[in-house]
Amino acid sequence: MPFPDFDPVLIHIGPFAIRWYALAYVAGILLGWRYAVTILRKTSLWTRQPPPVTTLQLDDLILWITLGVIVGGRIGHTLFYTPELIWRDPVEILKVWHGGMSFHGGALGVLLAIILFAWRNKLDALRLGDVVAAATPIGLFFGRIANFINGELWGRPTAVPWGIVFPGAGPLPRHPSQLYEAALEGLALFALLSWAVWARRWTNRRGVIMGLFIAGYGVVRISLENVREPDAYMPHFPLGLTMGMMLSAPMVIAGALLVWRGLNAPLPADATPPSVKSARKADEPA
Repeated sequence: MPFPDFDPVLIHIGPFAIRWYALAYVAGILLGWRYAVTILRKTSLWTRQPPPVTTLQLDDLILWITLGVIVGGRIGHTLFYTPELIWRDPVEILKVWHGGMSFHGGALGVLLAIILFAWRNKLDALRLGDVVAAATPIGLFFGRIANFINGELWGRPTAVPWGIVFPGAGPLPRHPSQLYEAALEGLALFALLSWAVWARRWTNRRGVIMGLFIAGYGVVRISLENVREPDAYMPHFPLGLTMGMMLSAPMVIAGALLVWRGLNAPLPADATPPSVKSARKADEPA
């Protein structure tokens, strides 16, 4: 099927252009922020220990995270995918509006932002990471939808009925891998983490939600790299590996270790006030 006639620019205001891709970043950050606030304010999720950060502190953290996403994403893309820019055209690295952002670089930037913010405010970085991780798939969903609208990061040639002929990708139908990623990195991963937060109450398990996100993203990304077209300028790696696979494999290991560690660590004593416990018991059926 032909690619829909999307305009990557939503609206022009004089010499300025508001792009869908920029709006995806804004929507992901704002909605993720509000979702994280909802988690922090739900007292029933924090029965073993108080929330790791106040809502006011979270407001400050959003700026740190935004910088981590942008700076880390751009530096990561340069180091992992286009290192020749460092000596050929270093000024191009600063031109983020030309495109070229790496999820893995952005993730490292956010991780560094969380660590520095936690250190400065004397907070637990792992527990803070749990809250941020729970909201991150929201941004991933909007980001992948924006990739599709831009007609970039398309998949490999395919014969499936929903294959799309992308502009600039040749005459063959290709997997709409951006939509696969939106569904799995965004919706499915959000559902998994929501189950961990709201059904399992693993907000009381230090590092588990963060580990689930890291490992879950790694598994999804490695799987979808098999249908996603590698960048044309990347070298051919042995065994059919791609840069995305190699960067995601350590995430699976690190995430699994965080989950194992968090689930096997002893829980703190129940910190629920006696009045709340009595109210809950009164609501239970006889």
